[in-house]
Amino acid sequence: MGTIKTCEFVSPKHPDKVCDMIADSLLDAFIAKDPQSRVALEIMGGHGRVTVSGEVTSTAQVDIAPIVHNLVGKEYEIATTLSQQSPFIKQGVDTGGAGDQGIMVGYATRETESRMPLEYELARRLCQALYQKYPTDGKVQVTLDGNRVLAVVASFQNAKTAEALGILQGLVKADEYLVNPAGDWEMGGFDADSGLSGRKIVVDAYGPEIPVGGGSFSGKDPSKVDRSGAYMARKIAVGLLESMKADTVLVKIAYAIGKADPLMAKALINGTEEIQIPKEYDLTHKGIMDKLGLRQPIYAKTAAWGHFGRGFSWDLL
Repeated sequence: MGTIKTCEFVSPKHPDKVCDMIADSLLDAFIAKDPQSRVALEIMGGHGRVTVSGEVTSTAQVDIAPIVHNLVGKEYEIATTLSQQSPFIKQGVDTGGAGDQGIMVGYATRETESRMPLEYELARRLCQALYQKYPTDGKVQVTLDGNRVLAVVASFQNAKTAEALGILQGLVKADEYLVNPAGDWEMGGFDADSGLSGRKIVVDAYGPEIPVGGGSFSGKDPSKVDRSGAYMARKIAVGLLESMKADTVLVKIAYAIGKADPLMAKALINGTEEIQIPKEYDLTHKGIMDKLGLRQPIYAKTAAWGHFGRGFSWDLL
């Protein structure tokens, strides 16, 4: 990794994050009534229409339209196409196997109190500060050279450039600030652009300096190791950071669909020392769900402001 690093963060009203919020709010509604629900939803929205597509196997009956309308407004047309989970996936999960193949990544660093990369945490905090003033569509980008902030870029709907600049200058000292560099703007969100769930996987994780796994999180129940495996990888990374008194820990876990135990479970300590994940960690999806308490309606809370470094069970020792 070089010393110059850039990371962006987006507000909850960004079209992609609105779709993530819809997906995870619907997931919560199913899990609240049936904790064993199997859910895999994709959301596309924009320009007066929201499409809900995917697979749901659940004893719960959920009225989808009111949940979506509560998030985007009653004027939106809702198109829903749902089927049950594939029987071929179901048979593997029912016997305790993972709900998909893939590689899950976890990371922890001593750069910040949240154990997140500095460029990521700065972008998130600045985005939160602007969102508090302007609860609209927006994004922030931060470029660092070591601990020095080279540039802050911010584009927020309905934000006045001079006012937003003052907020940023009061929070961080940077060589350059670019606020609404294309000019002040008023049309944003679903009025200006369409969104898709699962598209902001780098924002959801650790920023572009850290590799991501192959799958997104939002709309997926925890039998999908794309989500639960990534949460457990973060849990392990935080634990190893402390137990090994490391500066950085990068965890990778690989699964095969229908198989309970991972094919690979390793950690890279300080970028050089590779170790196997200690056997004390149960890496089956059932073990992960039990350890982290994932069969609860907790997912809408994760859909905005990132999935890590926020005090969730997978962030804690």
